[in-house]
Amino acid sequence: MDSEIDVKMQRLNAFLDEHKLDGVLLTLRSNFAWITGGKCNRIPNITPVGVASILATKDGKRVCLANRIEAPRFAGEELVGTGIETIEFPWFDGAAGQKIVRGTIAGRKIAADSETFGLHLLPMPGEFTALRWELTSAEQDRYRDGAKRASIAMEKACRALRPGMNEFDAAAILDYEVRIAGCNPAVTLVSSDDRLPRYRHPIPTASKFYRHVMLVTCAEFGGLIVSVTRFVRFAKPSGEDVDKHQRISNVDAAVNLATKPGRTLGEIFSDLESAYAENGFPDEWKNHHQGGSAGYAPREVVAKPGLPVPVLHDQAFAWNPSVSGAKNEDTVLVTSKGIEVLTAHSNDWPSVTGKSKFGELRLADVLVV
Repeated sequence: MDSEIDVKMQRLNAFLDEHKLDGVLLTLRSNFAWITGGKCNRIPNITPVGVASILATKDGKRVCLANRIEAPRFAGEELVGTGIETIEFPWFDGAAGQKIVRGTIAGRKIAADSETFGLHLLPMPGEFTALRWELTSAEQDRYRDGAKRASIAMEKACRALRPGMNEFDAAAILDYEVRIAGCNPAVTLVSSDDRLPRYRHPIPTASKFYRHVMLVTCAEFGGLIVSVTRFVRFAKPSGEDVDKHQRISNVDAAVNLATKPGRTLGEIFSDLESAYAENGFPDEWKNHHQGGSAGYAPREVVAKPGLPVPVLHDQAFAWNPSVSGAKNEDTVLVTSKGIEVLTAHSNDWPSVTGKSKFGELRLADVLVV
């Protein structure tokens, strides 16, 4: 069986032949992680552009380009064992850096995913990101590992919440648990009490909570992003709340079980719309994106009505159906045998069975503490 990198270089070479290129220069964090088998080129956590680049060419070579600040760590730590040589350039002399990078490119026809070096290389063809979508067996194993870590971190954080804390407290606890688990918290969302039904993308605030909290993480592990949402209540939920969570779980079951290789995102979205309507929420899907394929970005492709993009074998998805005050979100792996819920909740976490015309799916319920 070919290794992860062998498979990726085969895909890359076919891409280069199709676009008549000699290679690609990859600086975006997502692409760097993909071509290196999950290695990391970030320093700031607030930008998609990393601090080192990989030049990958048709001859099968991968070279790392990094400035004098970063090069020692990449050569001595991050890229050890990958067979990737690190070429250093001065951080304080842009012209010298450009000369070194230009010399490494050596006149070849190279497309770049960013303008980091100011060399005005060819823009990256839009089809490049599709090379990342179908996960190799090594990537699937890495995703399972990261998802388990993120799920455990999420449950620990939820169980640590107490009435009277504020959303910053909750975010700090969640980020701490995600970090302790060996993951990078790429996105952290928290909403509670009166904010919970009002906002679908709630960054944490100083608002204190006494009734209920929603925690969301997009946790990065080995370059792959795990998305998961969980709810905590500090009192027994009302019958209306239980019913609402059941109905959004029915929608969640429908969209996940409808996600099969060969179907398009547009076809699945049509099933999603139907599931919303069948559960009494005909227009709620319009108030927030519903998720889509996942991987080296929280969403590789966000699903929309009519979108002709097909589902691939061994592709990750993270759907996030929601209504005012309720939401479901897990990361799953789609295979020819069905879906595998990578972020499956633990046995001592409450569960609910989502019911749909496509079948039933065991999902995380609200934790009452």
